[in-house]
Amino acid sequence: MDPACEHLVVAERAMEESRPRGRATEGRRGAEYAGRVVGWAAVGEDGAMRAVVVEKFGVLPSVQDVAVPEADPGGVVLRVEATGLCRSDWHGWQGHDSDIVLPHVPGHELAGTIAAVGDGVAGWKAGDRVTTPFICACGKCEQCLEGNHQVCPNQLQPGFNYWGSFAEHVALPFAEVNLIRLPETLDFDTAAGLGCRFATSFRAVRQVGRVAADEDVVIFGCGGVGLSAVMIAAALGARVIAVDTNPAALELARSYGAADTVQASSDVVQEILELTGGGARVTMDALGSNAIVQDALRSLRPRGRHLQVGLLPDGVQLDVSRLIGQELEWLGSHGMPAHAYPEMLDLVASGNLKPQDLITRTISLDEVPAALDELTAGSPAGVTVIRP
Repeated sequence: MDPACEHLVVAERAMEESRPRGRATEGRRGAEYAGRVVGWAAVGEDGAMRAVVVEKFGVLPSVQDVAVPEADPGGVVLRVEATGLCRSDWHGWQGHDSDIVLPHVPGHELAGTIAAVGDGVAGWKAGDRVTTPFICACGKCEQCLEGNHQVCPNQLQPGFNYWGSFAEHVALPFAEVNLIRLPETLDFDTAAGLGCRFATSFRAVRQVGRVAADEDVVIFGCGGVGLSAVMIAAALGARVIAVDTNPAALELARSYGAADTVQASSDVVQEILELTGGGARVTMDALGSNAIVQDALRSLRPRGRHLQVGLLPDGVQLDVSRLIGQELEWLGSHGMPAHAYPEMLDLVASGNLKPQDLITRTISLDEVPAALDELTAGSPAGVTVIRP
């Protein structure tokens, strides 16, 4: 097997490498927030709800009755109408995320209706249809005041450093900063995927990567993030090349706008150089793999741009001489703040972007443990949405 293919398989199947996710916040802060908004295994004044509960890393979670969270001052509680299943949820279940404190409820990309509003929240009421970025920023720190909510040092993330959306209800902090009102024309299933994979890809491709029409763009890894990036780059007029080990994922990539696909068992770099006439303008690692990073950099033409979205294991080494000599740009991108959503929502409303086409399966809360377990063998093509 070609080394690039071998490493792609390792990344796609997420073999047992302990890889902290490098979040900009401490697990302790999330645990404190969780302690205020949920009561473990105790039914409070607001009654009980069903949730997927992880009690031990690597052991199948179970659906249990737990207390409905209460709205923190400045926050809200949502009735979860839809929530996406992401490989990041699998990593959390496996214990690869240092922020997670057990027992834990996963789930971080979601949409729903406001069920309760905390003290001090203006502009939002029960019944409002909303979504949120998976990074919930404080809105008050230096980074937030500069508009960089996605790197807020005080951020909270549902499903990682406090209980998430694999439940009938979820608490959300800093509501006035992070809530996004959904158009009535946007259904909950589609909206659920916007907060993580689609918004992450949109900001990476459109705002950080500055992808333009007629540029050659290579997307490595066609999971939810990668397929979203394929669709977005193609909608911007780029010529997209998708790379993956999974033929079904590559077929989906073509249907979402990829002009060419490359099976990772081939000589990936050489094939990309031939398809692009000397190298791509932009490459993107949507999985997070040392081998992909090396291939991506070698696939760029001089002054090309590399987007790193997939979270990398420790010990990745870069050919710095190539970065300097070819004047390549290495661009990290992590999420998208709520204030940046209007452009994306306008493109969805116009039909230029169709995130609903990425959804290939909907499941119930009771099916989540088995669906998480399926990710151990590799990600299925397309996006799975849970309807609690």
